[in-house]
Amino acid sequence: MKVDVVDINGKKTGRSVELSDAIFAIEPNDHVVYLDVKQHLANKRQGTHKAKERADIAGSTRKIKKQKGTGTARAGSIKSPVFRGGGRAFGPRPRSYSFKLNKGVKKLARQSALSIKAKENNIIVLEKFNFDTPKTKNFVNILKSLELDNKKSLFVLDDSNKNVYLSSRNLQGVNVVNGSKITTYNVLNANKVVLSEDCIEEIESNFSK
Repeated sequence: MKVDVVDINGKKTGRSVELSDAIFAIEPNDHVVYLDVKQHLANKRQGTHKAKERADIAGSTRKIKKQKGTGTARAGSIKSPVFRGGGRAFGPRPRSYSFKLNKGVKKLARQSALSIKAKENNIIVLEKFNFDTPKTKNFVNILKSLELDNKKSLFVLDDSNKNVYLSSRNLQGVNVVNGSKITTYNVLNANKVVLSEDCIEEIESNFSK
């Protein structure tokens, strides 16, 4: 599929690039997209939740009343979950939520996500640019030119654009990554995906079969 190349002012340059159909025009696989997004969100969870169970509660271990003859249920510890101030039964414990996904599944998920954006005409190809110094105002001007100042956007650039990354990192709703750091979640979470013209070859190399 062909996409017109625009400059940082949002105007067409008169050139176009050919995006690989094997990456940007496949039939999306919804299930692998779900799995990859699920893994991404699971890996971000700290898993440090902890509730005190009866073994963690401070208190005496003596039997609080005799076994029989009280007319009430037998009880052996004041730390029992049935008493106020006792430990919680089956409370949460620290754990890892991460799980494994095969490389082929991840690759197909990213291809599906990019194909979804391409089908929705939400991919913009931007000619190569760079900043001499980090300056947020310059990046904001690019967002306004591309009509992305009020939208969530994902910029995929090459590794040489360090100043561009530094200019964008304190802007809400903007995510700048290089071609090897594209995730299914980041692609789907953005309203528009902006691809630098010089990183398309890297993307196609990373995600081709």
